[in-house]
Amino acid sequence: MLFDLFSKRMKKERGEFPDIYHYEEVPNKLRVQIVHMLKEAFSNKSGFFSDHAKEMISQINDVLCREYGVFRLAGRHDTGFEELSNFVLQTDDYEQVLDVVEVTFRFIDKVIREDSYYFNRKVDVDSLIEELNQRFRESGIGYQYESGELMRVDSQFIHAETVKPVLKLLSKQTYESVNEEFLTAHEHYRHGRFEETTTECLKSIESLLKTICTTRGWIFDSNDTAKKLINIVLHNGLVPPFMQNQLNVIQTLLESGVPTVRNKLAGHGQGPELRTMPDFVASYVLHLTATTLLFLANADNED
Repeated sequence: MLFDLFSKRMKKERGEFPDIYHYEEVPNKLRVQIVHMLKEAFSNKSGFFSDHAKEMISQINDVLCREYGVFRLAGRHDTGFEELSNFVLQTDDYEQVLDVVEVTFRFIDKVIREDSYYFNRKVDVDSLIEELNQRFRESGIGYQYESGELMRVDSQFIHAETVKPVLKLLSKQTYESVNEEFLTAHEHYRHGRFEETTTECLKSIESLLKTICTTRGWIFDSNDTAKKLINIVLHNGLVPPFMQNQLNVIQTLLESGVPTVRNKLAGHGQGPELRTMPDFVASYVLHLTATTLLFLANADNED
C-alpha cells in the first residue's frame, strides 16, 4: 500500500527523487519494501502463512536453489518465507533480487489473482504491482513489472505511452508469438545482449506482419522479409488512404530502421573484427519497434 507521506512530498518538491535510472543495484530500502509486499501477498492480515502458502514459497525457493546450483538460499537455519526474505536482503547480486521479484510477482499475478483463498484474501494484485513499479521509480531503479516480466525502462514517458499499450494489445492470443518475441527482446536488453535484442525486434515485427496477412487472407511467402511484408500491408490498405503520406514515412522508418540496423549490426557474421553494439543503438531499436508494433496492431484492430 502506498502512502503519500509528508517527507515524500517534500522530496518531490525539492526534486530529490532521481531523474536518471540505475540498473546495477537494488538499495536496501527497496529490498525491505519488496519483502513487505511479498509478505502482504502470501500471508493474512495477522502475518499467518497457510500450509498451502508455505508449500508454494518452498517451491519458489527450490526453483531458485536449483537454478543457482545451491542447496539453500540464505542461512542454514532459515526456512520458507524467512529464507526467501533473508536472501532478498542479503545477496550481493542485484540480479538475484530481480529474479526473486520476477518469480514471486509472476506467481502473485497468475495464481493469487485467480484464487487468493489460501493467501491474503483481501490483496489487490493490481495495486500491489503498481506499488512495486512505483517503488522502483522512487528508488531510481530502471525496471518495471509488466506482462509477467521485469523490463528495463530507459524513459518513463516512452514506457507508459508506448511499451505498456503495445503489451496490452499483444496479450491477445492472436499475437502470442509476437508478444513472446518482443518480451524476449526486452529480456536480452535487460542483460546487455544488444545484438540479440535487435534480432528479436525484427522477428517480432515480421511475426506481426505475417499474423495480419494471415488473418486478413493476404498472400505472402513464409520466407518474406520485413520489407516485402511491409509492401504487402501497404498495398492492401491496412490504414486509410488519407494517411498515405504518414504511411510513406512509416515505411521508410521500418525499412531503414529496425531491419537495416539489424542487418548491419546483428544479422551477419562479425568477420575479423569483434563488434560491440552501443546501448543507445539497442535502446533506439527497441523503442522504434514498440512504436511500430503499436501502430500496426492498432491499425489491425481498427476494423
